[in-house]
Parts: sequence; structure tokens; C-alpha cells
Amino acid sequence: MKARQFFISTLKEAPADADIVSQQLMIRAGMIKKLAAGVYTYMPMGLRVIRKIENIVREEMVRSGAVELLMPIVQPAELWVESGRWEKYGPELLRFKDRHQRDFVIQPTSEEVITDIARQEITSWRQLPVNLFQIQTKFRDERRPRFGVMRGREFIMKDGYSFDRDADAAGKSYETMFDAYCRIFNRTGLVFRPVAADTGSIGGNRSNEFQVIADTGEDLIAYCPDSQYAANIELAEAVQVGGERAAATEEMQKVPTPGRDKCELVTELLGLPLTKSVKSVVLASDERDEEGNVLPAKIVLILLRGDHSLNEVKAGKLPELKNGFRFATEAEILKAFGSKPGYLGPVGLDPKEVKIYADRSVINMSDFVVGANEEGFHLRGVNFGRDLPEPEVADLRNVVEGDPSPDGKGTLKLQRGIEVGHVFYLGTKYSEAMHATYLDEEGKSRVLEMGCYGIGISRVAGAAIEQNHDDRGMIWPDAIAPFTVAICPMGYKRSEAVQKVCDELHDKLAAEGIDVILDDRDLRPGPMFADWELIGVPHRIVVGDRGLKNGEIEYANRRTLDQKEMVKVEDAVAFIKSKLKA
Repeated sequence: MKARQFFISTLKEAPADADIVSQQLMIRAGMIKKLAAGVYTYMPMGLRVIRKIENIVREEMVRSGAVELLMPIVQPAELWVESGRWEKYGPELLRFKDRHQRDFVIQPTSEEVITDIARQEITSWRQLPVNLFQIQTKFRDERRPRFGVMRGREFIMKDGYSFDRDADAAGKSYETMFDAYCRIFNRTGLVFRPVAADTGSIGGNRSNEFQVIADTGEDLIAYCPDSQYAANIELAEAVQVGGERAAATEEMQKVPTPGRDKCELVTELLGLPLTKSVKSVVLASDERDEEGNVLPAKIVLILLRGDHSLNEVKAGKLPELKNGFRFATEAEILKAFGSKPGYLGPVGLDPKEVKIYADRSVINMSDFVVGANEEGFHLRGVNFGRDLPEPEVADLRNVVEGDPSPDGKGTLKLQRGIEVGHVFYLGTKYSEAMHATYLDEEGKSRVLEMGCYGIGISRVAGAAIEQNHDDRGMIWPDAIAPFTVAICPMGYKRSEAVQKVCDELHDKLAAEGIDVILDDRDLRPGPMFADWELIGVPHRIVVGDRGLKNGEIEYANRRTLDQKEMVKVEDAVAFIKSKLKA
């Protein structure tokens, strides 16, 4: 490819509304152009990256035994009603009516459609297992689309779905996909970590995310350097700390704490460590009767150690909150506790009015401080069993660095990551709701077991940039770079020798299957180098009359631009091939 044949459009500055590095650099490099909030055109340079990621994904899916199909972007609403997600999915699901006033959606994912296909096509155990995938545009009506392709409304995704006869077989399909995903992300050249994760709105009971490690990542990952344990902080188990509960040494007493409505302020006033305080978090679950009438909200009090924070995913698994919850309003808190927030506590509450759960880190505390349920006062020297009943206990907090690893093999560390892939074992969540069944060897009807597997193709591109960039621009891994090699001539139009060597080298590299671009735009060296450094092509060759006097060209790697190497012209192709192989 020659630059004049291609479409190159770079900018010196990114738009003011570009939030993060990947968005800024993709716009500056002419890879994407914003059409609307969260909706982008992939320009030729960016589309090359997308296609390379797609090709890696497609090859590994086929290698794993999956078969490609292509499902419609537009889906009929009745499938979503049948699965129960028409109402549950929420406002991110873009709904519309056609000219006949029939309801449709723009697909955010395709569990319903693929299940509909399976129930029509899979009739016998002899056809199983089946694993189908597609690479297709998706749309989710994000409230605040931001970060370019990292959290857009329209995006490109690989979604795959497995169908098996029982849970054991489905588990094997899950492992096959897990291994395929590891190969995919290894091939992209990204540093990643598979982590245990919550299943979220997709459903199911087994889930792993694939996180690209980057300081700008939205997700927080807990991992153990001494073992294979890794989990999204939403799912990371907080092991009980603190040992056995010590015997009470204080009498409970009410102490004035005017204006001290946070644990940090209270313990500072009382001269105690923050770990001697217990914070009260009040949650509410809205209730309706059989006729649909609104009932008073169910109030749940969560007790956390003062230095810990609530994990909302874990809280959502409590029996009283599993159908959804919110933070209680001030009016609800006043009614249940008789006090404003900041001075709440578990002592003296009516268990019929407020359900109490204590985090594992709280249950072994003694002589602790809680709110007195009276503005301006707290209780100190509080103990379970003496001053209040023993509460129910659950894992309800976010882990912190230094916590014991749940596998018992060390302590946890935290790092940021960007989710680029997710695998789920769905079980029968969709197949049961939509009556997707098959006949076993005895002719009995059985419900299909399902798994689903997603990769954000466009998100991988953004994550790669977040992980690989410097102040000059992007630094693409070889496998997904828009071009692998850029040939930069010094005076392409002015020197026959330079032009001849550049053309011959271009043709030889292309013949070897190397993705090369020759910059024949006749730019000055500064702007030319700046373009390719911004675009992030990993290997650069400079050809000029000065080097050719010695029969040499100059090579530079995008990651180490100051470490240039002079290479004989006749050795250039073999040299580049050795660099790519390395």
C-alpha cells in the first residue's frame, strides 16, 4: 500500500470533548470520526485495526469448533417479552415501532434470537453440542456515552452461544471458550488477566471477565501475586479478618459527637482507631402487593467496619434485596431510626421494622462505636450479645489491598483493568423461558444448557491504546496495528535511488505477506515521522541518500525510537522478518 492510495488525515490537537487517551489519539490519527454522542464512523485507518482484531477472533473461534452466522440488528419485541427482558433490561434497550406499530429493538445482545434459532433447529441429542457466533454491530442506549469507542452507544462485538445436553457438557464448552479467549488476547499482544466476575443482567451462575491491564481502566481487579486467584472487585470474596472476638472491656455509653457525622470524625474525637467504628448503610427494597399496589419499602441495615466500603453487587444477593434495591431516603431513615443519617446504629431497633446484616469483618469486633440514633450522639463500648442481638452475617464489603487471598495462598493486590471479553455459563435461564428443548436417547424432552461468550471488538482497539501509548501517540502491537511497517523516504520525488530502493523494498515486504505502507506523499521528515508515530505503526524504515551511499537504510522500533539501527539494503527484508518474528 502507498500512502497516496490510502486515506490519511491526522490532527495536531484532539477535540475538547475527547475524555481519555484512546479517544484523543484515535481522533487525532484519523481512525474515527464522531457522528453523534457515542456513535462513530470508523475511518480507513481505524477500520484496518478493527478487521485485524476480527480476524484473530474469527480464526480462534473456528479453531475451537464454533460456527459463524449473522443475526439481524433489528429484533422483534415478542422474543424479549418471552424471555422476560423486555421490561427488565431497562432504558439501554433501544425500542421502536415499525409502520404497522409493531414493537422492535436494536440488538444490544442476541440471547433471545439465538435461543429462538436453537429451539427450531436443535431437536435431538445427536446434534449436540452446537456453538454459534457472530461479529456484528450492537447498540446500547448509554445514558452517558463517553470515552470514545470504550463506552459508545454503537459498537462492534463478537457474541457466541453454546448449546449442550447437560451441565457437564456445558462446562466443557465453557472451558473451550475460556481457552480460546486466552489465545485470542495472547495473539493481540495485550497484557491481560482473566478474572472471576458477577453475571450481571445476562444471568447465569458462572462468569469470567478478560481484563486488559491499564491504569485508566474503569474496573478494579483483585488478584494474588502468589497464586492464580483473580476477580473483579464486585465478586472478590472478602475473607473474615480480625480473629476471635475479644471479650467486652467497656460498658456501653452514650457520648456527644456534635457535627461528627462520619466515622473518621467520630473516632478522631474519641481518640480511637477507625477500625473500632461501625458504619451503618441503609438500603431499601420497593415492594408491591398482588394487585400491584405500592407497599412500604423493606428496610435493610448493613453494618460495615468504619474503614470499609459497601459492595453493592454482594448486597444485591441478600434475600431481601435480590429483586433490586436503592439507598433509603431521608424520610424512610427518619421513620425507621428516628434520626438523620450520620448518627445511625443497630442498637434498640425493632427487627420487624429493620432487617440487620453485619459484614464478616464486623462480627468479631468488640467495644466498638456506632450511631445512637439521635442527632449529635454516638454509642461507644458496644458489644454483640450484650447490647444488641447477634446479627446475620454475610460478605458485604469491597476487598482492600492486603486482605487475605480467598484461596489461602497470600494477600491481595488491586489493579485497574478494562473489560474486553466476558464468558458466561447461562444454564437454562433462556432455554427454559423460551422452551428450547431437545429429545434425549430415550425420547424424553430436555431443556438445552447454554453458555454465552462476548468480545468487544471495538473496545479491544481502545484498550490496546490505553495500554500502549506515549506522548507521541499510539504504539500498536504488531498483530493489530493498522500497518506493521512504514517506509519513510527522504526525498521520494527528488531521488531516483531513494525511490527505487523504497519501491523494491515495499514490493518485497508485501510479497512476504507483511502489511507495509510506503509514504510517497513527499512530506518533510518532521511531519512524516510525526504522523507515523501518532498512528503508532510498530516498525519504521527510513531510506535516504546519505544512508544509501553506504548501502544502508535506518530501522527504528516505535517503542524504542532513540535506538536506531543501520541495516544493509540487501538484508532489509530478512531483518524485518526477524523483528516481526521476535
